[in-house]
Amino acid sequence: MGSRIDRIVIHGFRAAREVALEPGALCALVGESSSGKATVLTAIWSLLEASAPVPTAEDLTRGGDGRIRIEADAAEHHLFLDARPPGTLNLNREGAPPAIFLPANLRGGLMVAPTSDDRAAVGAAFIRPAEEVLNSGEAIVDGFEALVESGLDGLVVLVEEPELYLGPHAQRHLYRLLRALAEHGNQVLYSTHSPVFLRVDRLDELAMVRHRRDHGTVLLQPKALPEGEGFRALAEFDAERAELFISRAALLVEGRTEKLVLPLVFEALGYEPDRERIALLECGGKSSIPLFARICNACEIPYVVLHDRDAPDGQDPVESEQVVNATIARVAGARTVVMVPDFEGVSGVRARAKKPRKAWRRYHRGDGDIPEPLREAVERAVAAARGKRWRRRRSRVPSKR
Repeated sequence: MGSRIDRIVIHGFRAAREVALEPGALCALVGESSSGKATVLTAIWSLLEASAPVPTAEDLTRGGDGRIRIEADAAEHHLFLDARPPGTLNLNREGAPPAIFLPANLRGGLMVAPTSDDRAAVGAAFIRPAEEVLNSGEAIVDGFEALVESGLDGLVVLVEEPELYLGPHAQRHLYRLLRALAEHGNQVLYSTHSPVFLRVDRLDELAMVRHRRDHGTVLLQPKALPEGEGFRALAEFDAERAELFISRAALLVEGRTEKLVLPLVFEALGYEPDRERIALLECGGKSSIPLFARICNACEIPYVVLHDRDAPDGQDPVESEQVVNATIARVAGARTVVMVPDFEGVSGVRARAKKPRKAWRRYHRGDGDIPEPLREAVERAVAAARGKRWRRRRSRVPSKR
């Protein structure tokens, strides 16, 4: 049985100037395209697999010190690859666990990168598709089913974008297979753009990958939620809400009326939330907003909260609303936009029955100006997604003539 990677440090490899990762039995690398997810997986494979290409000068970090060093702790073994392309190369792979790598550029073909380890070769043979299904997305599902059923353990399995060529049902099934593989004594690391492959109650299984202009690839590994909140998050989060993790920013709102109307507000202000990579999350009520905000805080996802005060100016909300309002303010801080007294009062949609439909009709027609709290929430979310600081607009004062 092979050992597991407990920690890996990557220095000077492509965009990874200095990156450290402590993966568990299952680790999902989450981030935008070109953030460095593939770099991390390729670096791990380069360290573990003898048949991996030797790093070249093209793999050096631009503006770095001309050195590539990849180190890992695997049980009692310390592994390292130390290179100064095109010259010096020092390697120590003694005790390295057998690795199987499925890069995205081999999907629809052989799927699995070359391997020199006998145990890894046995595992790879289960995944490589038969010739008649060479271009089928289902081949990866069949392969992982066979690998799980084989009972092999001690493997490090690296997968780029397991969701490629698969519909939602097949993606969910493959995710369960990857989890089963990890639970049966293997280590699985994968990169993904699909919320299907993310489990919100296990934040410690996520590695948030970002690209910073001044620092290259950076990683953030959030801590697990407390047990009670983890179960609640699992109950609250579906695949749509899990888009939070692959967004540049989030706008957290109470319910479906706001979620239905706000895209129209974006449009009226000249923005498109999907283009800006903004997740518009309906939290299922104001009392759930603090949970979503804490998740954003843990994952360092920029966000804005829009919620009702539930009382007019000059009047205190009922005690239960005061408690929730105070909790949101404590968790989200200055990211909060409060509607006084509530969405209905701000938007002018006061109907109790069919409220979402009537709100949609009003803003779909573009009747009237956009209320200031809605404008502020949208503009702050856009600024957050663009990595800019939001500034409150100055009130227009009529000029004196």
